[in-house]
Amino acid sequence: MSWRPFILLVALLTPCLLQAQREKLPPEDLAWVEENFPDARKSSTGIRFLGLEVGTGETIRQGDLASVLYTGRLTTGETFDQQIDPEKPLQFRVGRGQVIQGWDQIIKLMRVGDKWIVIIPPELAYGTRGSPPRIPRNATLIFTIQVVGVERGS
Repeated sequence: MSWRPFILLVALLTPCLLQAQREKLPPEDLAWVEENFPDARKSSTGIRFLGLEVGTGETIRQGDLASVLYTGRLTTGETFDQQIDPEKPLQFRVGRGQVIQGWDQIIKLMRVGDKWIVIIPPELAYGTRGSPPRIPRNATLIFTIQVVGVERGS
């Protein structure tokens, strides 16, 4: 049996695997996160999350209409946005680009009733452009997200 196909496959996949394992948080933010949220888990895309409350409802899926309450903060502790009124939750269609990429990814791991702290690296948030004036360039974002409802997508 020839080893060439195997070697070729390894050569092609290695850069992909290294990219997936690369730390996505800036070093100063990584140190802050490890100090403040040492028990946070890490997704395959570099999002860190920590459960505060465990839900018992349905898991969110691609295309669902998710309803959430949230507070968004910078690593400085400054709140840049929030929607905490249970009568007016933020609603968005999952996977349709209506929210930052990190939200579209992490929400599919959550279920109705979950309340998590979610730490999103810059490249899955607003990246090098930021969202002036509240969110600076290359900002790591810390959200407290509570899923309060879901309507199944078509």
